[in-house]
Amino acid sequence: MTTLKQTDAFRAFNRFHTRLVGALDESLLGSGHALPQARVLHEIASAPRDRPLSARDIGQRLRLDTGYLSRLLAGLEADGLVVRQLSDTNARRLGLSLTPQGRDAYAQLSAASAREIEALLAPLSPAERDELVGAMARIRRLLGDAPEGRTFVLRDPVPGDMGWIVHRQARLYATEYGWDASFEAMVAEIAAQFVREFRPDRERCWVAESEGEIVGSAFVVWQDDQTAKLRMLYVEPGARGLGLGRRLVDECLRFATERGYQRMVLWTNDILVSARRIYQAAGFQLVESSPHRSFGKDLVSEVWERAL
Repeated sequence: MTTLKQTDAFRAFNRFHTRLVGALDESLLGSGHALPQARVLHEIASAPRDRPLSARDIGQRLRLDTGYLSRLLAGLEADGLVVRQLSDTNARRLGLSLTPQGRDAYAQLSAASAREIEALLAPLSPAERDELVGAMARIRRLLGDAPEGRTFVLRDPVPGDMGWIVHRQARLYATEYGWDASFEAMVAEIAAQFVREFRPDRERCWVAESEGEIVGSAFVVWQDDQTAKLRMLYVEPGARGLGLGRRLVDECLRFATERGYQRMVLWTNDILVSARRIYQAAGFQLVESSPHRSFGKDLVSEVWERAL
């Protein structure tokens, strides 16, 4: 259930954003058009030339009341910016397009918007700009408007990443499986050992990043000269379903093969069903299992391995 604090924070953000974009101004960016008219111009301008949008299309996209949209379009038509034309493929469909005057007005509005955005971003560092853009994408995704083509990148860790990975794994396993702080202690020890005893020719960590935030990781560590160990694979809930877990495992296998290892092993627990599916699909085989009491739970540990 939503709390009063959450509701107030949401409303405060809405007021801030409304003020930021000038949604209450009679004229957006000095264009002579209010924000709703500018949005309608944008939708019309962005549509393919061979399939212009109808008034109904725009109403559905912008979730505008039919009567209100009709008045907006009438005003834009009266200003000579928009015309309605019969569709070439549907005689009953009226498509909306911009007149030459409308295209000029939209171009000026778009340029003014770009200048305003540049001025807002100018005081921020490159890292802060990436963080802001990532936060915007996360807001859209969390509220059901996921940006198309969400992608991730794999990179080497930088200072601060290890602490974050430990933090997120501890929180996720506590939330999803009820594991206690002893699990956090274990992953912290693994991360610390990786940093202290790092063998650059035999070990590797991949940090997955999307929308400016860490969304997963995987480690390859030395067990012996013939054996590489896959450790601390995890994927954030919001990044699952993108193939990230399999990609991380594939990178681990590729690296281990290139470094001359003969096999790869990993340790997991049977309740980590999604991870086990990834391991199995990547060619790992279960070679050992045993019950144990760890992290405040009765578990069944498993050792998986694969020849390289």
